Amino acid sequence: MRTRWVVIVGIVLGAVVGLAASYPWVLRRRCLTWGVSEQDAGAELPGDELLDGPDVVTTRGVDVDASPDDVWPWLVQMGSGRGGAYTYDWIENLFGLDMHSADRILPEYQDLKVGDRLPVGEKGPRLGVEILDPGRALVVRSDDGNWVWSFVLRERGDGTQLISRNRIRLSDMSTHKRYAYLGVMEPGSLLMERKMLLGIKSRAERADDGDNGGNGEEAAE
Repeated sequence: MRTRWVVIVGIVLGAVVGLAASYPWVLRRRCLTWGVSEQDAGAELPGDELLDGPDVVTTRGVDVDASPDDVWPWLVQMGSGRGGAYTYDWIENLFGLDMHSADRILPEYQDLKVGDRLPVGEKGPRLGVEILDPGRALVVRSDDGNWVWSFVLRERGDGTQLISRNRIRLSDMSTHKRYAYLGVMEPGSLLMERKMLLGIKSRAERADDGDNGGNGEEAAE
């Protein structure tokens, strides 16, 4: 029996190592460009000019069956202690980020302005609003200048293409931390960002159908 478990553990570990080893060449491109075409991934977007020579660029997106004006309110209320991030709150809050994803539009957080600072938890980075083009683009940048996060809305027929792009500089990281980011943080960011994009999609489509989600928060998942 013990030999059997040793073999099973060896197979599992081998699979994990093999997956990690193949990630940079086989899976990374899909991870970084989930939900968008090669053309979209390579297109210039608002906010690109705010960080030259990034080490990591992710461009992910989702099609929403609602107008840009119906998607926009869900974007501007995002943030710690605000409307949350529409992702896995319990994971976010393991890191003390104070994320509670709202399931309705919150009027008190709709008056976002260029220059506003959005905290990511008590001890996390602060994101300054750099570009605010209602119904088209929202771009924030970390105070240290190493992270630019752009949300872009494009009309597609009667709906909207919502694109999220992250431009990240890793120059301050050691080699070991860079490899850790490559193998752990990038796939992890896809897990969280995919959930976020789908969360915005479901909320905007539901609101477009006349249901603004009541007055509660999204149930924990």
